[in-house]
Amino acid sequence: MLNFIIKYKSYIIGIVLGALAGFLYWRFVGCSSGTCAITSKWYNSAGYGALMGVLLSNSKKKVAKKEEKNIS
Repeated sequence: MLNFIIKYKSYIIGIVLGALAGFLYWRFVGCSSGTCAITSKWYNSAGYGALMGVLLSNSKKKVAKKEEKNIS
């Protein structure tokens, strides 16, 4: 279990921070009419935030690898 956490640390951090950001967006901005697909419910907003967080952490990881390859 610990090896899994260490191996996927950046993804886990991205998911947690993204979900938190999505929840906070729902809480403080949200959708007053209730018709918004993503921000009408907290779990939709948190799930979307988690998805964006993991995608962002994945893209940063790829950019870092590409820069490292170009330097070598």
